[in-house]
Amino acid sequence: MKPDQLALHTFTNKPWSIHECLENYARRGIGGVSIWRETVTGHDLAKVRKHLDDTGLKPVSLVRGGFFTATDPAARENAVNANREAILEAETLGLPMVVLVCGATIGQSPEQNLAQIGEGITALLPLAESTGVRLAIEPLHPMYAGDRSAVASMRDANELADSLGHPLVGVAVDVFHVWWESGLEKQIQRCAAAKRLFAFHVCEFKPEFDHVLLDRGLPGEGVNASARIAKMIKAAGFSGLTEVEIFSRKYWSENQHDFLDKIVASCAAL
Repeated sequence: MKPDQLALHTFTNKPWSIHECLENYARRGIGGVSIWRETVTGHDLAKVRKHLDDTGLKPVSLVRGGFFTATDPAARENAVNANREAILEAETLGLPMVVLVCGATIGQSPEQNLAQIGEGITALLPLAESTGVRLAIEPLHPMYAGDRSAVASMRDANELADSLGHPLVGVAVDVFHVWWESGLEKQIQRCAAAKRLFAFHVCEFKPEFDHVLLDRGLPGEGVNASARIAKMIKAAGFSGLTEVEIFSRKYWSENQHDFLDKIVASCAAL
């Protein structure tokens, strides 16, 4: 896979500012970018949009929205309003999609959490329709099911998207989160057949990680599932950019130009 077939998540190069990310990705020949909200906090979004347009990088997504669940109805309404803000930020930045980490509340059953997630996404659909911004449900690895996302498999994501039945609602497939799932290829094909395969993220799950969030690997490290799943995604007809999303204190401590070179090299065989 060539650099212009990749999109980098700005959080992958957390030490860089948004403008450093845009400049360095474009200079390295990267094809696109997904912007984390944390990266643009405090920035003039119109100026970021202008810079993004000037680089020629393809705008892919805003990361992230979601976290719809709560025992308190007022808290759930606040979450919906925060997601409306994310959609408007995406529109301002020219990003066509918001990735959703859907949430889970301790003490609630998976069914309760999933019902609240469905209600939250449904509440966003009028604004999604008026802006044209798509909503991508990202299933998370089951180790996060207690407090980060009740959507813990591709099956869960497909069933949720099917229940919502809206063309602006789809799925973001992340290798880190779904590599373990039996029947994964069937679920990817199901997603694609319904025209809901919106995004594909690569990084690797490292069984001996030293932090549950911040020790992800390059393609080829850890369980080495990126190449296997990339073949499934391609066979399903996905033609978008492959997004690199790596949270790693190890790699953040390195020279980020060197890290970017490692990313490009590790993705070459995908």
